Amino acid sequence: MPVKLSVNLNAVAMLRNRRDLPWPSVTGLGRVALAAGAHGLTVHPRPDQRHTRYSDLPALRALIDDEFPQAEFNIEGYPTEEFLALVEQNQPEQVTLVPDDPAQATSDHGWNFGEQSAFLTPVVRRLKKGGARVSLFANAETEGLSAARDTGADRVEFYTGPYASHHSNEAAMARELDKLGQAADVALEMGLEVNAGHDLVVANLPALVKRIPGLAEVSIGHGLTADALEFGMEKTVKRFLKACGWP
Repeated sequence: MPVKLSVNLNAVAMLRNRRDLPWPSVTGLGRVALAAGAHGLTVHPRPDQRHTRYSDLPALRALIDDEFPQAEFNIEGYPTEEFLALVEQNQPEQVTLVPDDPAQATSDHGWNFGEQSAFLTPVVRRLKKGGARVSLFANAETEGLSAARDTGADRVEFYTGPYASHHSNEAAMARELDKLGQAADVALEMGLEVNAGHDLVVANLPALVKRIPGLAEVSIGHGLTADALEFGMEKTVKRFLKACGWP
């Protein structure tokens, strides 16, 4: 099974939020992405709502339920009580927990599972009781993966920022890819499913997919939205699907 593609709509929402206007439409472009073959939509509603707003969530939930029931809704965020309430109100198929400080521009590191598993375990239990698949944002390292598994999480999402950042240095990219591959191998052997995300683009996806044949899903926002400005959302989604291994 090729890797599934979830389109992160935060960059679309950020562009909309520059003006007090309803365009570009987060729901409208989500519809275009799903109609083009994307397997799901991802949002990260931060407390300051500088990207996806809380009010976007019910509309995206309804879009999937009413028009694309085979697709999945993935909500990312740091598990405050406010965030957990949003999740419970909007019932995503997947919740990705990230260790973001509210002031961070974007997610840039995974959890320290050795130190934070006691905090994460009851959160994971609560989310799974509500019916969601739970994924934990992780660095490309093997240390701590057993603690991640022991929280009860279903998946880890490996942070691919360091891999993507070396786009002009093939040797450095290869080193980061090897780290990702080794960590994914261990996670899969432990019974954790594996997602990946951050700064992935058409150029660096095929090597990642080849190195991690068990990769379940990639969540892509910034690079995909940048391409959509040039190629349009429909064509861009199809380009990314091809890079993920879909015919």
